[in-house]
Formats: sequence, C-alpha cells, structure tokens
Amino acid sequence: MLIYNTLTKKKEEFKPINPPYVTMYMCGPTIYDFFHIGNGRTFVMADIIRRYLEYKNYDVKYVMNLTDVDDKLITKANEENLSLEKVGEKFAGAFFEDIKKLGIKKANVYPKATEHMTDIIDMIKTLEEKEYAYNVDGNVFFDVNKFDGYGKLSGKIIEDLVVGDRTVVNDQKRNPVDFTLWKKAKPEEPSWESPWGNGRPGWHIECSAMSSKHLGETIDIHGGGTDLIFPHHENEIAQSEASHGSDFVKYWIHFGFLNIDETKMSKSLGNFFTARDVLKKYSANAIRIFFSQTHYAGQLNFSSDLLDAAEKGLEKITNLAQRINSITPSIEKGLNTFEYERYLFAFESAMDDNFNTPQAIATIFDYTRDFNKFLSKNEKLPLEVFENAREFLTSTLTNVLGIEVFKKEKSEDSKESFLMQVLINLRDEAKKNKNYELADDIRNKLKDVGVLLEDSKDGTTYKYSK
Repeated sequence: MLIYNTLTKKKEEFKPINPPYVTMYMCGPTIYDFFHIGNGRTFVMADIIRRYLEYKNYDVKYVMNLTDVDDKLITKANEENLSLEKVGEKFAGAFFEDIKKLGIKKANVYPKATEHMTDIIDMIKTLEEKEYAYNVDGNVFFDVNKFDGYGKLSGKIIEDLVVGDRTVVNDQKRNPVDFTLWKKAKPEEPSWESPWGNGRPGWHIECSAMSSKHLGETIDIHGGGTDLIFPHHENEIAQSEASHGSDFVKYWIHFGFLNIDETKMSKSLGNFFTARDVLKKYSANAIRIFFSQTHYAGQLNFSSDLLDAAEKGLEKITNLAQRINSITPSIEKGLNTFEYERYLFAFESAMDDNFNTPQAIATIFDYTRDFNKFLSKNEKLPLEVFENAREFLTSTLTNVLGIEVFKKEKSEDSKESFLMQVLINLRDEAKKNKNYELADDIRNKLKDVGVLLEDSKDGTTYKYSK
C-alpha cells in the first residue's frame, strides 16, 4: 500500500511503526459553530482512509481533537452571553450529531484542550528548559532559529518568511516568525494558572500535547486540510520534535479544499454551506459518493449538479441491492457464477494506490452495471452468487466507503431470513419433483408456528399470522 507523504513529497510504502497497530491523528474542528461541508469533506475522506486501514486488518487508534479554547470561541461566548464551556458543549454536540448523519465512525478519543492543560504546560516547560522557548512578561514563544528542521514540511525558508512577513510587529519576539506557546491572560478572558502567570495556550501546542498524550511521541499518520501545512503542522513538528528529541510523524496526509466557484469554502469569506444544511437536501450516501469521486488531495468544486448526479448513481446501486434481495435463489448447484474477484482486486488496487477513491468507486459502478447484465441473462442462480454480491458491496461500498445500501438487520433477524429462504427453496424443489406431500408438510409446520407462506407468480414470500 502506497501513501503520498507531504513531508517527503512522494508516495511511500506504508510501514507502520508497530504493526498491526496504527496511530492516526486528525486535526478536528474549533467548536464555536456548525462545521461547513468543506470541513465535512475532510472528515469524510479521513474516515474512508481509517476504514480502509481497518479493512486491511490494521488495528487503528484514531484521535481527533476538538479545539475548545480559541479567539473565535471567546468571541462567540461573548456574543451569546454564554460561558466558554457552554459554547463548547453546544457545538461539540452539534458536531457529533452531524458526523453521525454523515456516516462517520467515531474516533477512539476526542481530546479537548481545556482537559489537557497540565500536559500542555508540561510540554512548554520542557521546551523552555531545552532553550527552544522563551518567556517575555508572561507570553511564551518558540524560537524557530533554534530548531534546525523548521520548514521541512512546507518547504518554507525562515529568511523568506521574515522578509515576507506582513503581520503586526510584536516587539516581544526575537524573530517575527517565532510563534506563541502561551498567551498572557487578558481582562475578561478565560485563563489558567501556569509558571508564567495566568493565560491560555497557543493553538499549535494543543495538538502536540494531545497527540503525544494519546498516541505517543511518534505517530504513524497525521492528517488535516492543506491549509494547515503552514503554519500549524510546521509548528507542531518543531515543538514536538524539539520537546521529545524524536520524529513526530511518519506519514503526513493533507486534504484538498472544497471550493465554491473555484474559491476555497470558508467561514471568513462567507461562501459556505453547513453540513447540516446540505444534509437536508442530499443523503449522506450521495454526499459520500460525491466526495469519493475526487481524490482526497485534489480540489473539488461544490456543485448541486454533481450532487444530483451522485444521487442518481446511488440509485443504480440501491436498485441492484433491492434486486439482489428480491430474487429467490435456486438450491441447485453447478449453475452459472459471477466472477466478482476481479472487481475486488481492482477496488483494492485503487485503494492501495494512495487511497484512489475515484477509481475505487468507478469499479463499484462497473460491477453494478455488469452484475445487472448477468442477472438479466441468467435464471435460477445459486445462493452463493447472491451471497458473494452482498459480501462484495458490503465490504467495499459500506465498510470502506461508508455507503449503506442494504437495510441493516439484527443478527438474529438475518439468520431467520436465511433459514426461511432455505425452507422456501426446499419446498419449491419438492413441488418441482411433484413431492406435494413434503411441500404441504413444510407449509403446515410453518403455519403451526405462526408463519404463513404466500405463493405468487413472482415467487414465495412469508409473513407472521396475527
């Protein structure tokens, strides 16, 4: 399996640090508002990557942080006259509601900055002791000149950054590019006690402290939007490697933007739709197909036409699933079979090549078309054909891409349906061989336990007596 590593700028064979275990950290939302569908694309594509790793039998520990102390959160709390905690609780709840609707599997851990202040402060103290950090009147900064590898992820050069810096001059910094680890408390803002006085952490240090707390000093995969490469992820590398003295991340994965009219969707520009608003018009399955048809690293333009097309594509697959469930299989063996293995091989080959979901979903559409043709040309197909079809669509479409087309049944209901189908097939075979005594016996015994068989030109179905 190959993964494109932003750090090395090339595809690399995936070799986790401690197989079969995989550690994966994703930068999550700042919980001050409903997340927009552009964020949703990142969350869904990361979910697909996580699902495929599990499909490949890796034991994935997946961590996504929730930023719950931030300038935007403080502003929101003041606007709504609520505490920081209440705002965080409100939009964290909304986040979990929306990812559930999108079919996103929950992470193993959702750490919050406010719950890890001790870990954050301890890391800053370590950086200060190692002389990578310096305190100026309660504000603590990271000295980028002390870290030799600064810029290795983004390719940026410190001297160029200094020349191109257009931010407000901060006389407390030794270098304009130095970034904040700890902010001195301001009046009327939430703060925590620290060795440097009351204050709150900078954004970057939060992820470093929480990822090391839950996944260790070196992790397999770290992901986030392309816009986080610099400065957020670059700064994470600097402070984590300076603190621990070891590599921070083995594979960096970054997700492309979802655009509106070829412009990045963002709340600051006001050109966005919330995920919950889009879900009112389109199904989660269609949204996931829409996202899957573009590679996770590529840019994608939000389009109602493309989402409508995704709904139509979904309908083709759903119709096939219904057709598979409605046909009564034959109990005879040695009949025609459908070679689904080549489609499975094509699907896995696509996903093994840096999670190529456009090719993977195209393979599923090819399978849908070809299997429909096969069903139209053949009658009395064995149960194995339909079991293979369900298995293929469930393992690829549902388990990996997160698109559900078969109605979920309780395990006991599923077993019952299977056993009933066996009895119906046995009765059909008995009638075919003119063994009417056995056919009637099966019908009568089922009736005795409250199951009524109903024969029609389309086959035999069953229902429960009142």
